[in-house]
Amino acid sequence: MITTSQVNNNTGRTVLITGGCGFIGTNLTKFLITRGYKIKILDNLSTGKIENFTSAGLQAYVNDVLIGDIRDRDILKKAAEGVDAVIHLAAHTRVLESLTNPLQNWDSNAQGTANVLETCRIMNVKTIIFASSNVAVGQQNPPVDENKIPKPISPYGASKLAGEALSAAYHFSYDLNTVSLRFANCYGPYSQHKTSVIAHFIKQMLQGEPLTIYGDGKQTRDFIHVDDICKSILLCLKMADSNLSKQRSIWGETFQIASGKEISIETLVKMLMDVAQKDIKTKYQPKRPGEIDRNYSNISKATVLLGFKPETDLKTGLTALWNWFCKGVSQ
Repeated sequence: MITTSQVNNNTGRTVLITGGCGFIGTNLTKFLITRGYKIKILDNLSTGKIENFTSAGLQAYVNDVLIGDIRDRDILKKAAEGVDAVIHLAAHTRVLESLTNPLQNWDSNAQGTANVLETCRIMNVKTIIFASSNVAVGQQNPPVDENKIPKPISPYGASKLAGEALSAAYHFSYDLNTVSLRFANCYGPYSQHKTSVIAHFIKQMLQGEPLTIYGDGKQTRDFIHVDDICKSILLCLKMADSNLSKQRSIWGETFQIASGKEISIETLVKMLMDVAQKDIKTKYQPKRPGEIDRNYSNISKATVLLGFKPETDLKTGLTALWNWFCKGVSQ
């Protein structure tokens, strides 16, 4: 439970988080509340769980939780009333599902983002932080940076790229403070319902199942702890609250938010076994379509313009997450 002593002086700012009942949303809500922000949530509960707030001790501090979809313009307008900024996390995030149902993915991610931006324009909400993804850049020679020409290899990646373009367009067309943050592979607590690789591996380990590796295990990813994701969002919110003209250069821009380190799946498996002090069998399956072979980010732009610096190293983050899962929190 968050105590009163953990809540800083109120900033007087109210933030709407779309998809706020999900993995990143739950962590972000807790993170911002302890830094004095008032929070509103809009979530259709397709993957997010209100129960996350109970286990995180958040229920008393969330001003308003609206159950609804970003494709519903009327409920978006209701959610945006009285807010100073929107953090747009809501999305269909599964690459494989985007391959089997690309139009639904596009409707939720591209059209949904257009709805959020247009609602903010109409409701005079000046700041919108869009949660994009490394998949928008697609298959590249790493490290990935913001100057790479995007080549998404899945409908999900294409829908996120469209969201970035829309965000930039709404800045330059309507002078909204929009920014797109391309998150790397994020991990952390309240991810029990996630199918992402770290959460999936930990659940397999706890169930005594062999870890399933798709491909040869040499494929690489950039893993970032959710606390560092939250810090990058806070940096953007603080810049929105500042009148310093030099900081306006972030608006309409896209930033890689990552650890900046390349980790193979085989290395990840070894680290998890070390953290859990278990020797777990692995099994290999064919590589899945739409998945990138190598990926990690150059975060220098975010470091220079946002002041972003990841603080949680992978071994520390994995240890904390393993202990969280072992406690059975929110399960």
